[in-house]
Amino acid sequence: MTREQIVPPADAPGTPGARLRARIAQRNALLVPGCGNALTARVAQDLGYEAVYVTGAGVTNMYLGLPDLSFVSLTQLVEHVAAISDVTSVPVIVDADTGFGNAVNAGHAVRALERAGATCIQIEDQVFPKRCGHFDGKEVVPTAEFVTKIAAAVDARRSADTLIMARTDAIACTGFDDALDRAHRALEAGADCLFIEGPRNAEEIRAIPQRAGAPVLLNLVYGGNTPILGQPELAEMGYAMVLYANAALQAALTGMQRVMGHVLRTGSIDGVLDDIATFDERQRIVGKPHYDALERRYAVDE
Repeated sequence: MTREQIVPPADAPGTPGARLRARIAQRNALLVPGCGNALTARVAQDLGYEAVYVTGAGVTNMYLGLPDLSFVSLTQLVEHVAAISDVTSVPVIVDADTGFGNAVNAGHAVRALERAGATCIQIEDQVFPKRCGHFDGKEVVPTAEFVTKIAAAVDARRSADTLIMARTDAIACTGFDDALDRAHRALEAGADCLFIEGPRNAEEIRAIPQRAGAPVLLNLVYGGNTPILGQPELAEMGYAMVLYANAALQAALTGMQRVMGHVLRTGSIDGVLDDIATFDERQRIVGKPHYDALERRYAVDE
């Protein structure tokens, strides 16, 4: 039997972590989509995105149908990361929220997520139970407690190619200057990159990469508290990554409401076919041709 090429071609050389580290060092506003499940991640890679972000809000909304209020467990997050890592080859950035407890718990979370395929693991400074960065009522832990979690996360990783991202929500809680101070303290503890959530105006957005001293991610949420600026402008400012954490989720929600609402009103799918992927496209995205080839390869001759 002739061997067929049934495995997708290998991606760029080097580990995903090494590729991500080199990419964010360019600080040219790498666009990163939020993915709440493996299907979304496959779509993102198929479109040409160079990395994906496993959004805690997205997993909570799409998997549990609940708001982003710390309902997802570490075990559930690990399962999602493993599923995404299994069907993609791009770096996988993971929102690990507050680390699921204290510094010891944060270290355990890093080990579990790294084993599941996480390339970069984000730990934040909110009080548990945390809430979406664009919700009211957030609180942050003392800086020292945050820094110990980052140090524990850095110590726990097995590979130097695994990045640790420190996120602070302090802008909304204790002010802009405190957020920058926490970011600097996190870098001293070994963080590789930063996520300073919730800048409220263009002046704060511009100041963050100038003052941070490390690659920084900016989170843009449609309907959130941060003004939405374009990639060219953010690249000029020096941002390393620009995250659209919930754009895919919100688009999917709108599409489901449109199509399912039309079917309920009219009793037919006619009229919304342009809003629906074809059957063949659906099978292509989930890799059915690959499994068809596997069946041919391992078919038993009678």
